[in-house]
Order: sequence, then C-alpha cells, then structure tokens
Amino acid sequence: MSAPQIRYPETEDEVAHLVAEAARTESPVEVRGGGTRSGLGRPLQTASTLSLAKLAGITNYDPTELVMAARAGTPLEEIEAALAENNQMLTFEPMDHRPLYGVDGNPTIGGVFAGNISGPRRISAGAARDNLLGVRFVNGSGEIVKSGGRVMKNVTGLDLVKVMAGSWGTLGVLCEVIFKVLPRPETAVTIAVRGLNDAQAAEAMAAAMSMSVEVSGAAHLPESVAYKMMGGALDSGPATVLRLEGLEPSVAVRSERLLEEMRRRGEVAVLDADATSVLWREIRDVKPFEGGGPKPVWRVSVAPSTGHQLVAALRLKAGVDAFYDWQGGLVWLQMEADPEADLVRQYIKVLGGGHATLVRADPALRTEVPVFEPQPAGLEALSRRIKDQFDPRGVLNPGRMSSVM
Repeated sequence: MSAPQIRYPETEDEVAHLVAEAARTESPVEVRGGGTRSGLGRPLQTASTLSLAKLAGITNYDPTELVMAARAGTPLEEIEAALAENNQMLTFEPMDHRPLYGVDGNPTIGGVFAGNISGPRRISAGAARDNLLGVRFVNGSGEIVKSGGRVMKNVTGLDLVKVMAGSWGTLGVLCEVIFKVLPRPETAVTIAVRGLNDAQAAEAMAAAMSMSVEVSGAAHLPESVAYKMMGGALDSGPATVLRLEGLEPSVAVRSERLLEEMRRRGEVAVLDADATSVLWREIRDVKPFEGGGPKPVWRVSVAPSTGHQLVAALRLKAGVDAFYDWQGGLVWLQMEADPEADLVRQYIKVLGGGHATLVRADPALRTEVPVFEPQPAGLEALSRRIKDQFDPRGVLNPGRMSSVM
C-alpha cells in the first residue's frame, strides 16, 4: 500500500477546500498537527494526510487581557516562548508525549486542545478544555464553523468549544483556538515525604489537598519509579511529592504549614524552584516509562482514594509498574507484556468506576483493544449522532477513537 499523500494547507479556506473534496469523494483523511501523538488511538488507514504544520502563528495576544489566539499548527514551544516573555503560562501544563513514544516533531497548540492534554496542575487549574474560550474549525463537510457564531443544524445547545476539546480530530479540523493564560508563579517548592506506601501516600495527599495551602501538584512515586526521576536525585525509596506555587512570602508560610503536617507522616525534604521545575516536568511527561518501548502504558482516571487499590489488585494478576498523579486520581500503568484490557477495566468498574486509555501499545494491539474507554450504549448512540452531524461522510480521522468515532 502506497504512503498517504500529505497536504499542507496554509489558510483556513484551503483546509475547507481539501476537506470538502475529501467529503465529495468519500476519501478518509488523517488530520495531523505535529505528529507527536500519532501513537495514541486506533491506527488509521487513510487516503491522505492533512497536516496543519503551515497553518501557524499567534493571531492575537494582549498580555493584559490574559488571552491568546493562535492558529492550530502553531508549535507549542512558540506559544510558551511568547508567554514566557511576559511572565505568563498555560496553567493546565500540557504533557509532551515525545519521550513516551520516542519520537521527534513539534507538538502544536491545536493538538493540545484536540486531545484535551492536561498535566499535573489540572487538580488546581482545570483541564485544557476548561481554559479554551473559542474555536474556529472546519467540519467534515468542508464548512467553516466559529464558536458562538454559526449554529450547526440539529446540534443547537452543544458547547462547540467543549465538544471539540478531546475529539482528536474526529469531528472537525481545528484551525484557530482562543484560550486563557495566567501569570507564572514567582516561585515554587516541592515537599517530598519519604517512605510511604501507596495507601499511606493516598491518605497524605488527601490531607494536603484538604488544607488551605493551595497545593498545585500532588503525586506519589513508588520506589520502582522514584529512582528514575531527576537523574536519581530523589535517592532510593518511595516519594510523595506536593507542590506549592506563588509569591515567595506566601509560599514560605504555606510550606511551613504543610511541612508541619507532613512531618507527622514521614521523613521530609524540600526541593527548591529549579528542582521543582525538573521534577514536575518529568512527572508530566511520564519519564519513568519513556523510550517508546513495547510495554503497553495505560492512563487511568479513578477516584483518588481508589487508585492504589487498583494497582494492588492488578499486581496479584499481572506484571505492572505504576505511579500516581492528581492526588492519586490519575494512575500511570506500564504492563510487562499483555495490556490486560479486560482485567484493567473490570477492576476499575469494581472499584466504583473511571476510565482507562491505552496510551502506548503496538499498532496491532491498538486495533484489537478498545484504546479509549468503551461507552455505554446510550452514550455511544449519542456520540454516533454527533459524529454524523459534524462529519456525515466519516472522512475525518475515521475510527481513531472507536468504531463509531
């Protein structure tokens, strides 16, 4: 089979023309930003690829308004550099998937919102979709749609901004995104509590989050992964890490209060701003499982109090390594061999519900195993109706999320 033809539109109108032609000929199209997250989702077989790499550039940015607009193909590093010049940031801390997949390329701002990519600060700042204010996109019929403007037939009442975030290019081709930004914290520290097992760590993180100290990151690194962080600077043994950010005087006062509480639970250490930056970037990018190897990796979202129970149950049945973010509510699992999809999802259901995404696996496994959490029949039917309205010919990233999306 010949390689798909790659098209590089430079304007929104060109995107609309190419998608309209694909719809007319019923030729499936892969929608791609920087290509750094192509390993997430079911494998695609498409006649052509629509790359947004040339649909790039910041279109509006007034630092005083704390809002930025950019074309979807704008590299994330360009966005972050412009924000850094004004001492601002993306609050939701989007993950960089390149280390996990072992790939090159440039992540794009459109790809971040198309995947609703959210990092450790989600527990305090919300997800990517919570920071998205507006979108311009081309639907599967080649029509240009603007949030707050044209209302698509039979989808009145849907928040198009929220619908597009996390749709992975299956409903429309994002062309421009408008999003909130916030000032960068003046400083940051991390309180590391040593020696806690997974259950004790869950309790410690819950206690920290209940305090009025504004924890912006709460993660637990079992011994099997802690030594891989920061070039081994965390030393041996498990580490429960809690991040505080803000003005220096405020961080100093809050860290003392948090230290007082955590000293009751174990040995503690304080990481300065530079070490904090390195550590939370590595947590964000799942450094312990990096390299693009063959071992399947799951991203599991459950209630924070049940994450450690899930891991304990799985370890009785399969080889698994794990660590926890979002106060324990986000569990990263690396399986030794088989992804054990049925087992993972069975235990999630038993423990009260949640969802699991197979973030990394061989293409053959991603064809056989539901990559995204299977939906109940009613929700799947609704997803099908939304897909039919946005992309009636089914030409945009067909099957990436499921058999109906």
